[in-house]
Amino acid sequence: MELRHLRYFIAVAEMGSLTEAAKRRLHTSQPSLSRQIRDLEHQVGVELLSRSVHGVELTAAGKAFLDHARLALMHVDAAVETARRAAEPARKTFAIGFQTGHEMNWLPQAMHVLHDELKNIQVTISSDYSPGLAEALTRGRLDLAFMRVEPGYDLEYHVVDREPLIVLMPNEHRLTARETVRPQDFVGEVFIGGSNKATVLRAITEDYLRSSGLDVKLDHGVDNMAMAMSLVASTRGLALMPAYAKNLVPWSVVSRPLEGEAPTIDVAVGYSKSNPSPVLKLFLSRLDKLVALNQKP
Repeated sequence: MELRHLRYFIAVAEMGSLTEAAKRRLHTSQPSLSRQIRDLEHQVGVELLSRSVHGVELTAAGKAFLDHARLALMHVDAAVETARRAAEPARKTFAIGFQTGHEMNWLPQAMHVLHDELKNIQVTISSDYSPGLAEALTRGRLDLAFMRVEPGYDLEYHVVDREPLIVLMPNEHRLTARETVRPQDFVGEVFIGGSNKATVLRAITEDYLRSSGLDVKLDHGVDNMAMAMSLVASTRGLALMPAYAKNLVPWSVVSRPLEGEAPTIDVAVGYSKSNPSPVLKLFLSRLDKLVALNQKP
C-alpha cells in the first residue's frame, strides 16, 4: 500500500465521485483512478466504496478506514515538516495560529512574550477556525495556536482564558432595548449556533439551553464568526457566540450579554507534544506572563 492510494481514496470520499475527484483534485484520468481504488480495496481485503450511477458512497468499512487514512497522512506530513526543519537548524522559525478574531486579543501579548527573541527568529502569523488550527498543529505546519480545546486530536492544551457567551442580533431587533438577554428570549426566534464542525461551541450552547429548561432547535449552524454575522443580519436571527465576537461586529449587528451567569468557552494555547522547537519550549515557560498581560485593564 502506497501513500498515493490513501490520498486518492480520501479525495474520492470527499468529492463523492470518481470522475470529479480525478478531474478537480487529482488531475488524473478516471480509469486510472478506478484502478488505484480497486488496488487499495484488494490490499485491504474489503470493499471501501459502493458505486452507483449517482456516484460513490463509503461502505461501513470505508468510513472506518477514512479516519485512519487521514490520520496516517497527517503524521506523514508532520514527519516531512519536522525533517525539513531539522535540516536547517540554524534558522529558527516560529509559526503561530489564531482562531480568527482572537489575534486582536492575543497577538500583542504573544509578541511581548517573544520580545527578547524576535531578533533571532522569524515569526509567521496565520488565522483559521479552530478545527483547522488543530489539523495544522498535527501536521507540523504550526508550532502553537490560540484556539478551542478540540476533541479528536493528539495535542496538548493550556487554558489561558474563559470567554462568556454573548448574544448577537440585528441592530433593529426588539431585544436591543434590553441591557441583558434571557435564555427564554430565544424561544420563537431564528437561532444560530455552532455547526457540527464547531463542536465545542455547539456542545456548550446545547448544554446551556438544556439547563435553562428550553428545547430550542438550531436553525443554522456556522463554522466561523463571519458566517455567524452574515446570518444574523440576513435572517434577523439571534446567535450565541463567544465574547471576542465584539471585535468583529459590523454596523448591522449588535451584541448583548446574557442575563445571570453566562456559560463560558475556553481559550487555550494548543501545541503538539512531539514538536521539538526550542522557541515553543521558551514560549510555554512564559505562559504565566502571557496570562498576566491579558488580565491587565
